[in-house]
Amino acid sequence: MIAFAALLERLAFTPGRNAKIALLRRYFATTPDPDRGIGLAALTGELAFATAKPALIRELAAARTDPVLFGWSYDYVGDLAETVALMWPAAATSAAPPRLAEVVATLGGAARGDLPGIVAGWLDASDAPVRLALLKLITGGLRVGISARLAKVALAGLAAGRIEADAIEEVWHGLAPPYEALFAWIEGRGPRPDPEDAPVFRPPMLAHPLEPEDFATLDPALLHAEWKWDGIRVQLVATAGGRRLYSRGADDISAAFPEIIEAMAFRGVLDGELLVMRDGAVAPFADLQQRLNRKTVSARMLRDFPAGVRLYDLLFDGAEDLRPQPFAARRARLEAWYARVCPPRMDLSEIIDFASLDELAALRAGARAASIEGLMLKRRDAPYVPGRPRGLWWKWKRAPLTIDAVLMYAQRGHGKRSSFYSDYTFGLWRDDVLVPVGKAYSGFTDAELVWLDRWVRNHTTARFGPVREVEKSLVLEVAFDAAQLSARHKSGVALRFPRIARLRTDKPAAEADRLESLLRLVGRVSAVAG
Repeated sequence: MIAFAALLERLAFTPGRNAKIALLRRYFATTPDPDRGIGLAALTGELAFATAKPALIRELAAARTDPVLFGWSYDYVGDLAETVALMWPAAATSAAPPRLAEVVATLGGAARGDLPGIVAGWLDASDAPVRLALLKLITGGLRVGISARLAKVALAGLAAGRIEADAIEEVWHGLAPPYEALFAWIEGRGPRPDPEDAPVFRPPMLAHPLEPEDFATLDPALLHAEWKWDGIRVQLVATAGGRRLYSRGADDISAAFPEIIEAMAFRGVLDGELLVMRDGAVAPFADLQQRLNRKTVSARMLRDFPAGVRLYDLLFDGAEDLRPQPFAARRARLEAWYARVCPPRMDLSEIIDFASLDELAALRAGARAASIEGLMLKRRDAPYVPGRPRGLWWKWKRAPLTIDAVLMYAQRGHGKRSSFYSDYTFGLWRDDVLVPVGKAYSGFTDAELVWLDRWVRNHTTARFGPVREVEKSLVLEVAFDAAQLSARHKSGVALRFPRIARLRTDKPAAEADRLESLLRLVGRVSAVAG
């Protein structure tokens, strides 16, 4: 546990990607099995403890600290695990900090009633850094800037060039902690783990944003064009070993979309866009959000937000790997496969006919429907290559929409931002009253974040738990991809991916935009969609 705690502390204060990879590689190289495999599982989100919850940690802290002081400290720090780790009173004990494998084995088998004593004993035997790592492990929120992909890149580094991260990705979902067979393969002590017929994830091919300098290199005769839909990119994997629906980031989202899993009565791997579709029409992204990040879905959810997949590509037809073939050949195979299989809840992405880039630009400019983000351009001769290979696929997103809104509320962020007010609720004028229309926590620079945090602290007018209400005087230029009518929001409108584009310190709050202007914009977008 000590080595894992040191790793988390270093990762939390190491900003650079390559430096984080070096720290991970050193940890995996120097930590013995099974602890390093369990650490890998924790970093990649593969660990979960059903009986150990944050409420348990709060109860333990409440029994050993002054509740008022704890409340103040928690409000200031903004993170439960960090607050408890720092405030936990020292206790006389001869026990040693637990090993990582011991923590996982104990939490996996202990009765709920025994947990308070077990966890308290571990905390008593540990110093503050180990307590923090232990609590982060229990609550499941490491927040040290490590993605599953980055961990796999670090693992590939142990192989000294023999194994790529994409090769690890293709066996990952056939493995389980503590990954001893994986480490043996990486270190040259064993064979490649064979996923057999397991429904494993294949790294996706991604597109580069289309930049002005790219236009000179594009030949319309060599390109396919498709609409870029505002859903989430998914991979459908159906093998003899099971069926899985993966997000672009390799998250298994099968449980949230059982109707898609049921429709996958085939053998193959397909690439597509997950959408809510009603009678063939694509619903706004907000409807899809109702289904995302759920472990189970109700019958009402299935009825009101029916999911479907718009198919882009065919990667495997049965056991045949089509990825080395050019896109034009894969598209022909996809069309033939679709005509033969006729899978329910799925349709084919439309190939757009165009003679010139100017004609394509006109089509893109006219597509203001909330369900269309822009265009995808794909070279006809492009194989399916994982990652972002240059010169093969491009995404040509439509220009974002913007509003000038007034900052109304602010809240602390998470992880490295837990000490900053970085989540901002903004509003527009309706008559002489500001109405909240959205929340943004991205788009600004580090310097702007420091400025905004100081401004919030100096202009607070009220507090509601972790939220601060501020003077209605700062105007923010907010960019967003789409807007739609929404009965769930007080303003009657929902914004897609709002972010802070600019701080309008030059503009008086009274001159910010009005809600009716945004509602008219939504009406125009809906008219184009119709």
